[in-house]
Amino acid sequence: MAHINYYFTTLSPFTYLAGTRLEEIAARHGAGITYKPLDVMALFARTGGTAPRERHPSRMEYRSQELIRLAKKLDMPLTLKPAHWPTNPAPSGYAIIAAQKAGGGDLGKLAFSFLRACWAEQKDIAEDDVVRDCLSGAGFDPKLADSGLLTGAETYGANLEEAAAQGVFGSPFYITEDDQRFFGQDRLEDLDLHLAGKF
Repeated sequence: MAHINYYFTTLSPFTYLAGTRLEEIAARHGAGITYKPLDVMALFARTGGTAPRERHPSRMEYRSQELIRLAKKLDMPLTLKPAHWPTNPAPSGYAIIAAQKAGGGDLGKLAFSFLRACWAEQKDIAEDDVVRDCLSGAGFDPKLADSGLLTGAETYGANLEEAAAQGVFGSPFYITEDDQRFFGQDRLEDLDLHLAGKF
């Protein structure tokens, strides 16, 4: 059975615009997914990236245009400047880690619900009530928001270390079990073709 390690942050607009296409691709090929939320700002610092607030204005202007075009192309609602961005992504990351360990719900739906909450619904994904609502909406016990903090924090940090060691440098980032790497929502088609044996 094929497997995909999915490295991401719940703060990324490009990860939001990936929607649930990863889950659809995995289902089509019978592939498993391990969700690995991480601190992308720390990853940037480790891998030569630049935080958005430190990027040149021309890069940020292009980013804005690109996001608007992609949202229209994908027919997805997008708030270019969300009310609660940036915020602390750790609570949502911890919740995803706890939910993955607990099982019983839809992890893809959970990850996307945090992204949608930030980029389309103007919610603060660092707030406890938002985290609990997302857990519940994806079929998980909302109490995981409280009980999974320690394990979540440890795994969240370990995900960062693993990502840096595996050559991950942004979000979303997908690595197959044969070490093929795909960066960005615009490379999901290539991931699909790879899993189909066409690359």
